[in-house]
Amino acid sequence: MNDFNFYQSKAPVDAIQEISSLENAKYIAGGTNLIDLLKYNLLTVEELVDVNHLKSESVKELENGAVLLDAFSTNADTAYHPIIEDRYPLLSKAILAGASAQIRNMATNGGNLLQRTRCYYFYDANTPCNKREPGSGCSAINGYNRNMAILGTSESCIAVFPSDMCIALSALNATVNVSGPDGERKIDFTDFHRLPGDRPHLDNNLQPNELITGIELPEKGFVSNYSYLKLRDRNSYAFALVSVATAMDLEDDLIKDIRIALGGVAHKPWRVKAAEDFLIGKTATRDNFAAAAEMIIEGATSYEFNSFKIELAKRAIIRNCLMALHPETQLPGAQPSA
Repeated sequence: MNDFNFYQSKAPVDAIQEISSLENAKYIAGGTNLIDLLKYNLLTVEELVDVNHLKSESVKELENGAVLLDAFSTNADTAYHPIIEDRYPLLSKAILAGASAQIRNMATNGGNLLQRTRCYYFYDANTPCNKREPGSGCSAINGYNRNMAILGTSESCIAVFPSDMCIALSALNATVNVSGPDGERKIDFTDFHRLPGDRPHLDNNLQPNELITGIELPEKGFVSNYSYLKLRDRNSYAFALVSVATAMDLEDDLIKDIRIALGGVAHKPWRVKAAEDFLIGKTATRDNFAAAAEMIIEGATSYEFNSFKIELAKRAIIRNCLMALHPETQLPGAQPSA
């Protein structure tokens, strides 16, 4: 790890001014991913701008019925907050399926959106990786690619985005509030993260020196029919091979609204609106969910070691949609990681 300076900011505008005055500086909140990158010498900085002291009310109900998550509050405080447990149980379940209790006590909401891929080759500085060093090549395509993407890949990168929280935020149609040198703006969650294309080193659409200040959840929380399923190699401290967040509104047996988001299969949370539209107005049956699963996975590309993910993803979608009909039946994959 290289030497760096440390600056403790007092307000968002202060943090933005400080980081904008330097060429090589980063914000730090929980630091659960950033410190790893520094220790592995995958990232060097001149200064870290601490934003932990910008924390305010972790969850706040807004006058329009929406709920605002503080970007600097921890994942644990968010998941166990009564408003989130009562109004957005899908989000609470997804957060608690991630990482470990110790990490959730440190990791922040804003940092969760910015964590980098856990691709083995990205963390091995001795191997080519377009995400770490643009233009160097992708070792994963012809390497051990068991955990890699099957959707939205490019010739430059097949890494996956590792978050659990973000899969639920995508299904809930959250909005990301950011502040930067040019002022404040809002980003629809589906537009926040990027597919790799020929610039896989860019994970999201934040502009330079912009700071995430909050995450807004629409009033609709899908409290009656929801489920989060995370399939992984072990039940704690493991990233998803495939994860699915399902949020559904039913009227009798008919689907009035449905959102299905996938994790572990692409460079960003994966949703296919055509599949969701297909299900609206139909009965909530295995056959209809299976047809939607085929639409969601259409165009998937597998590599030598991850072809199993295509069938696994289809089955996970069907199973999770059926569990969403009766949330009390959720399987251990949706329980908190120890």
